[in-house]
Amino acid sequence: MNISTEAAVTPAVYGESDRPPRGDYSRGGAVLADYTCPQDWASYTPADHDTYRRLYERQAAQLPGLACDAFIASLPSLGVKNRIPRFDEINERLYKATRWEIVAVPGLIPELPFFTLLANRKFPVTDWIRKPEEFDYIVEPDVFHDLFGHVPMLFDPTFADYVQRYGQGGIKAHALGAGEKLARLYWYTVEFGLIRQPDGLRAYGAGILSSVGELQHAVRSSEPYRLPLDLLRTMRTRYKIDSYQSTYFVIDSFSQLFDLTAPDFTPLYNALATQPDIEAGTLLPGESVA
Repeated sequence: MNISTEAAVTPAVYGESDRPPRGDYSRGGAVLADYTCPQDWASYTPADHDTYRRLYERQAAQLPGLACDAFIASLPSLGVKNRIPRFDEINERLYKATRWEIVAVPGLIPELPFFTLLANRKFPVTDWIRKPEEFDYIVEPDVFHDLFGHVPMLFDPTFADYVQRYGQGGIKAHALGAGEKLARLYWYTVEFGLIRQPDGLRAYGAGILSSVGELQHAVRSSEPYRLPLDLLRTMRTRYKIDSYQSTYFVIDSFSQLFDLTAPDFTPLYNALATQPDIEAGTLLPGESVA
């Protein structure tokens, strides 16, 4: 499927793909053992800042009626719009709001370090930005996707607590060999989640919010299936990394999402081991769309 005005994202971790992660991992001592690194804000060029500015302006114009209230309320907390923000400036506001901070990483990072950062309320933000010729499509998340798509939601206390709980659960899932299954929950919530507000369906997932094309598709198109979020169903469902999603999962509140992830997932992983995967865009017998 050929997508225009779409910035694709991949999972925040690598491991299953044979494609090496994009990003500068040749910085010697600049990359620490936890895969974080300095932002090196001075290395951004005027063209980089202009790319960020144009992406921000285009995407912000699409938000009314499509993005959830929590995201719209928190977006100004990113600060400047006409250049790539300094991470330390955002952290001054973010830490006060929810005790989270963002940390720079060169690109996609392995599963366990990713889970560990989240468990410690540190969100990894890729420090490179797409080239002008990649304005409408990138294969991996860049600094615009991570800042614009993810960080505003970390200002919401309940959602921020969910992301930490996800990281804590991810460490356990990694030890149990269930990281791939749990990654699907991240994909269908943090990246491509939908929430039903009193005034209608809205997006809260970063992969939707940072994409001008998928934002309209996810919320308004009649093509995809939108199902109530169920943990077992979600973790059985495969996802697409190179096209719009054909299945989305819907929550009623962030409190619901937080409460769903409170129990021990070990029984779920055991159940998943005996059940086949479900292809994206599949509606099972008896299922009703949300």
